[in-house]
Amino acid sequence: MSKPILWIVIPCYNEEKVLPITAPMFLQKIKTLAEKEMVSDKSRVLFVNDGSKDATWELICKFAQEDEHFIGISQSRNRGHQNAVLAGLMEAKENGCDITISIDCDGQDDIDAMDEMVQKYLDGAEVVYGVRSRRDTDTFFKRFTAEGFYHLMNALGADIVFNHADYRLISARVLESFADYKEVNIFLRGMVPLVGFPSATVSYERHERLAGESHYPLSKMLALAFDGITSLSNKPIRLITGAGIIVSLISFIGVIWAIVQAAMGSVVAGWASTVCIVCFMGGVQLICLGVIGEYIGKIYMETKARPRYIISERTWAPYERKYHG
Repeated sequence: MSKPILWIVIPCYNEEKVLPITAPMFLQKIKTLAEKEMVSDKSRVLFVNDGSKDATWELICKFAQEDEHFIGISQSRNRGHQNAVLAGLMEAKENGCDITISIDCDGQDDIDAMDEMVQKYLDGAEVVYGVRSRRDTDTFFKRFTAEGFYHLMNALGADIVFNHADYRLISARVLESFADYKEVNIFLRGMVPLVGFPSATVSYERHERLAGESHYPLSKMLALAFDGITSLSNKPIRLITGAGIIVSLISFIGVIWAIVQAAMGSVVAGWASTVCIVCFMGGVQLICLGVIGEYIGKIYMETKARPRYIISERTWAPYERKYHG
């Protein structure tokens, strides 16, 4: 069996502070894996510039000039973390790599876990998920909300791996099949398991960010969670239907009760109870309309079929072509 060509896919957005620290680490990992004869020396570190506003792209170009193992692509504008990862994966597929490992560039994910990931691939796994072994570095609030998110996703019918983000190995065979998934609204950690194929997990400890600031505040995390739920499952709409039936039955019972009370002449006029019921029902209806509207909005975006990413530059062929995906 020939040694597989590995591409490490690293999305970057305004990472000029951390790249000089982590780029040598990724390069050393590629070389170490090659020395162990686990991967080919033709393996590469692919940086995906996601429309950064700082010197991130200039740094990527500099790395590429200094060492052939570094390559980079730049998107025409910022399109979000998930689209940046997808762009890198599809770029790797188009250029004949055998396996990819996607990882963030901030140094939080344990780079040494790649050795075990590659070994799992050599043993027959087509997808290897990096799973956090513990969350000691997280605050209680972040740990509670993150773990609650995974439980909620699975309860709503989305098949995702617990405590797995976007640190994973994917074989070229899986990427070929994954390329047929044409959704505009993408949530990779929920979509990759849908492809199937033999999979495995590798546990690792997540560290503190080495430099720079996180680009995923609470608002973005909540938005990602909501996108994931509505992109992978229609169970919320079914729950709304069930809740509507229950509320309708309760309302019907209330109407009967009101008629009986009126017939018995024991009706007492009261505006407070009326206001409470109206406000409650109004709130429920607005929430239901909001969830349904979210699905309609996603349908609207899917029908447009806009490109999920546009590559405007490459370090090995700058300014020569554009690639849409």
